[in-house]
Amino acid sequence: MSPPHTRSGTGRASARIMPSGTPQTEFERIHPMSEIQIGLSKNARPTYSLDDVALIPTRRTRDRRDVDTSWQIDAFKFDTPIIGAPMDSVMSPATAIALGKLGGLGVLNLEGLWTRYEDPQPLLDEIVELPEADPASATTRMQQIYSEPIKPELITARLEEIRDSGVVVAGSLSPQNTQEHYETVVKAGVELFVIRGASVSAEHISTSHEPLNLKKFIYELDVPVIVGGVAGYSQAKHLMRTGAAGVLVGFGGGSAQTTRQGLGISAPMATAIADVAAARSDYLDESGGRYVHVIADGSLGRSGDMVKALALGADAVMLGAPLARASEAPGQGWYWGNEAHSLDFPRGVRTPLGVVGSLEEVLYGPSHHVDGTSNIVGALKRAMANCGYLDLKKFQKADLTVVPAYRG
Repeated sequence: MSPPHTRSGTGRASARIMPSGTPQTEFERIHPMSEIQIGLSKNARPTYSLDDVALIPTRRTRDRRDVDTSWQIDAFKFDTPIIGAPMDSVMSPATAIALGKLGGLGVLNLEGLWTRYEDPQPLLDEIVELPEADPASATTRMQQIYSEPIKPELITARLEEIRDSGVVVAGSLSPQNTQEHYETVVKAGVELFVIRGASVSAEHISTSHEPLNLKKFIYELDVPVIVGGVAGYSQAKHLMRTGAAGVLVGFGGGSAQTTRQGLGISAPMATAIADVAAARSDYLDESGGRYVHVIADGSLGRSGDMVKALALGADAVMLGAPLARASEAPGQGWYWGNEAHSLDFPRGVRTPLGVVGSLEEVLYGPSHHVDGTSNIVGALKRAMANCGYLDLKKFQKADLTVVPAYRG
């Protein structure tokens, strides 16, 4: 029976549409899949959002105190597979340090207010107070605030602050600004470098400027690089061939819904993660044993989303909204990403999420909420134990069921 063909992200299945008779992609040649007919000229492959799937415990259960949630990428090991999304509403130098000391990885947005203003706090306060009832004027003011140029000396100062704390130093740039600022970033002592955009490919073609050559760039860089987002097998595999240490899956930053509405582009996350995990496996064979980490980045609002992303094959998750609910978050319970203040085509909305507790309570509890907004690491341990798995790699083998009408 074919799944209903509704918009991804609404908790229903969606379909990937292609012309009838379209030549097979690399993924389809390796992993044949059934299609459904949308009309006489279009066929589609069914795809699923995280709301469309659920875990099914099928093995012996475990004591959650025995569960190991540690994750290692390159030489860096973390107690949890949680990466703080490089967004001004989520990560400041102080919150990146706090997350690092709590066992995660904080990534600072090196194009945000912290690298544009010596003291960004008044601007953060102003963004929080912008009228919710008039989103257009709020967007206009945010565009004005973020029009201040990035200052290389502030990139250096912010990264040095994080490095001096003793946690792993990670910073993020968009593909458009990487070539201009990466030397400053590397000299400042970054240990993990993130190139994050709405959609990043290994081959960007432009007639107006010389694009970033990712393969050459990553090869010459002396630190591991995480790059994305991607939405499927072929795009991810091409990025893996550039030498990236990790690939981001999805459209993070709170812009998934408006990217779909404005550009007609969507990445149903359950299918996207599973596809990129397949690319990781095939690339492991192709490269003779080089493992590239799959990092889910988008549609991860609560602990259950994180749990399912890891069970689908992600090695780690990049979280925005869950961490934005911490009292230490710079957005003070409000959530916005880089796309929200784009000068030519803003996407994403400044969203009030509220504060549920300290960063430690969000991660480890104690929780006083029943909606998956706090003690998210505890939720992961409980889910892994209930399904009978003691470590994250084995948890990727957990059984899942498709539940298109799932709402709970």
